[in-house]
Amino acid sequence: MNKKYLAGLLTLALAGTISLSTQAQEKKKTLGEKIENTASAVGNKTAEVAVKGVSKVGDKTYKGKVAPDGSDVYINSKNRKYYINKKGAKVYLKASQIKDKPAGK
Repeated sequence: MNKKYLAGLLTLALAGTISLSTQAQEKKKTLGEKIENTASAVGNKTAEVAVKGVSKVGDKTYKGKVAPDGSDVYINSKNRKYYINKKGAKVYLKASQIKDKPAGK
């Protein structure tokens, strides 16, 4: 009886140790990482807004057409069509990528 009790206790202790060690493997974000991610998101949004503002003033908007992500399509001085992605970069489009704007918009 004593050996069975000792073996059961040892098994329970081993299972508890394994479960605690697997929880210790989870990586938590530090404050610095959180700040870095937030700063990156703010920077991307600022760049997107700035480039869209410049595009609205300097380039033509392709009326009745949208990009694959649903945003406006712009036409530059060289007659190339593009849209602004979420990071503020101009993404040039092929003719097959440009879609008609849905009627509700």
